[in-house]
Amino acid sequence: MSACVPTRTDDPSRKSKSNKTKSNKSRVSLTSRFQRTHSPPSPDGGDGGRRRFRIAGADFSASISVFLIALPLSLGIALATGAPLQAGLVAAAVGGIVAGRLGGSPLQVSGPAAGLTVVTADLIQRYGWRTTCAITVVAGLAQLGLAALRVARSALAVSPAIVHGMLAGIGVTIALAQLHIVLGGTPQSSAVDNVRALPAQLADLHTAALSASVLTVAVLLLWPRIPGRAGRIVRTVPAALAAVAGATAFAVLAGLSLPRVDLPSWSSHALPELPQGPVLGILAAVLTITLVGSVESLLSAVAVDKLVAGRKEPDVRIPRAHLDRELAGQGAANVVSGALGGLPVTGVAVRSAANVSAGGVSRNATMLHGLWIAVAALLLVPVLDLIPLASLAALVMVVGIQMVSITHLRSVQRNREVLVYAATLASVVATGVLEGVVIGIGVAVAVALHRLTRTRIIADEQEGVHRVRARGQLTFLAVPRLSRILGQVPQGADCVVELDGSFMDHAAYEALNDWQASHVGQGGTVEFTGRAGGRISEPASETHGCCRPWTPWRNHHCDDRPPRTDTHQLASGLRSFQRNTAPLVRDELARLAREGQRPSQLFLTCADSRLVTSMITASGPGDLFTVRNVGNLVPLPGAESSDDSVAAAIEYAVDVLAVDSITICGHSGCGAMQALLNAPPGGAQTPLRRWLRHGLPSMERMKSRHRSWARISGRLPTDAVEQLCLTNVVQQLEHLRAHEAVARRLAEGTLELHGMYFHVGEAQAYLLASSDEHEIDAVFDRVAPAPSALVKSRA
Repeated sequence: MSACVPTRTDDPSRKSKSNKTKSNKSRVSLTSRFQRTHSPPSPDGGDGGRRRFRIAGADFSASISVFLIALPLSLGIALATGAPLQAGLVAAAVGGIVAGRLGGSPLQVSGPAAGLTVVTADLIQRYGWRTTCAITVVAGLAQLGLAALRVARSALAVSPAIVHGMLAGIGVTIALAQLHIVLGGTPQSSAVDNVRALPAQLADLHTAALSASVLTVAVLLLWPRIPGRAGRIVRTVPAALAAVAGATAFAVLAGLSLPRVDLPSWSSHALPELPQGPVLGILAAVLTITLVGSVESLLSAVAVDKLVAGRKEPDVRIPRAHLDRELAGQGAANVVSGALGGLPVTGVAVRSAANVSAGGVSRNATMLHGLWIAVAALLLVPVLDLIPLASLAALVMVVGIQMVSITHLRSVQRNREVLVYAATLASVVATGVLEGVVIGIGVAVAVALHRLTRTRIIADEQEGVHRVRARGQLTFLAVPRLSRILGQVPQGADCVVELDGSFMDHAAYEALNDWQASHVGQGGTVEFTGRAGGRISEPASETHGCCRPWTPWRNHHCDDRPPRTDTHQLASGLRSFQRNTAPLVRDELARLAREGQRPSQLFLTCADSRLVTSMITASGPGDLFTVRNVGNLVPLPGAESSDDSVAAAIEYAVDVLAVDSITICGHSGCGAMQALLNAPPGGAQTPLRRWLRHGLPSMERMKSRHRSWARISGRLPTDAVEQLCLTNVVQQLEHLRAHEAVARRLAEGTLELHGMYFHVGEAQAYLLASSDEHEIDAVFDRVAPAPSALVKSRA
């Protein structure tokens, strides 16, 4: 097959020595033009072959916004852990630069996070700050090892109720500890001790600290709610920065005497030392930081993907997170942060969401935010030393309270996971993060086993029909009760078995199947339904493991013997239709027989047997008026050797059926397009050759230097065949406009034209972004799957 798109461009220094023909040179020129004009930008912001460091304006502005949020939060988290305040700035700078450059989520912002505050504070109390830095380094190496093993997806297998409960428990612990600083006191070593000491702290309030804290909380809560134009202007400044800056200015102007930030000289900054302490304790600490940090980072990366997908502006395609690479980036950041005397680093959802909403378009925004943190840590020390510690504590306390999310609580309530959530939250507050997560996992397993074994089976009789309702999961544990209830159904009676559950094991299936065969053999009838009453078709006797979900319409054989004749194969399919499908569609087809067909669109596609129009369009009887031919071609009116069957179908669909739209659908690996590319000049004019002459304009369009090539958004066509398949859809839409009936309806504005490409191997549909004949570029965009609706049943 001649290739219109060569896989490489020859070295220019060797072109003069080659014996390339004129056509080959033309193809190289076309390829160069295509790659130069239509190559998608690289995820890292590069431009393909030439690597340049360019910073988009959106990245620059987004980095400033994230920096203004991260600076006070980093100091506040360092204060909450009991670490040197500089450690928070080191972790924020390293998280932005190292994790931002090496991570797999371009817009995720990493740094010190509230999720590790309790763990880090406990480690500092037990082993000291320098040993905690060493533990952070080892935890980073463990994350690198997990990334090398490609287990990132496994971290997402933890129940969301456990994760939300863990974060809520950490938030409660943080809020209780920081409340003491807000009131002017000193936090205790545990959440339980903080609760016990709270009455005494309330009796001994410090007015200066409390006033700065109240002002900070008030600004945090009211800043996003300032109405009108003034509100839109002031909200360009992050609420966290405004709250801390306002409290600082108030404390300085009022001359309040209260503890403030004290950043020591960088020359005395503490670096890690070899871990000292019990080996098992050190290993448990490494495990805790590794697991909590990894899960929080990966969940945050998934959340960032959702935020980016829902963002309208700017309309820039951001690649989805590569979770194993993201885990490796977090590991590298923790190694560097710990080695430089910084806090543990994780992906931070709050800062990442700010980066997305501020319009960041690449990882440059994250890296720049880290650079601004480093500059501030070196040059703004006199300004940072003015911040009251009570203001930072109030900021972190609000963050901790917000970690107890009402949205998460409603989610776990809908999914009946409140017990798991509450157990995890209480355990984290009472015992610690690692112990609380372990307890939460144990409760989740116990709840799952309880649901698996809890099955309610009842029977009743209504109007002579016996009904057996099985609610819950049908396992071998429920087989004795199921068999006893089924045995109470009289012989020869009509019976309906309602299965309200999502799981049935082999023992329960065999019990139901054996009873059904026995009951039917004694003259009774059995019908299986779901909870909504929809009929569940019983499995056909010839069903084997080779069957697929589309067996009602897929004409196949499940036995090892080849079919004897085509008639036998057709008859087998007809019998399957009459048994399984006809009862479900009979009423609808009877309605269509009475009312006649009223399709909404004409669907013109290829005769290829792999294209099942009803499957890829999720359509049913009466929805589509379908025309199929070799190559999904639309002959021009009056063309030589024209086939009037296509024109007749178009006229009938447009004028008689009055369809609203017409879709031309091409597909990958089209044999007609391959035949066009491989056709030798001259040769006998067979019927196939004469028909394929209507595809020659598509060949000419693809070779033209004056037209942009049709392409798939996000990638180049894989080869010349795919390029021609795409171009052919665009060209046939032009042929379609030349038909009188179509042109008239288009002029009236009552008809729409659509182009579609279906990749068979990927089972992926692409729609032409615009079917306007004046559109310069022809880009086929991927059709994203619709969100699935999870049907839940009550036990």
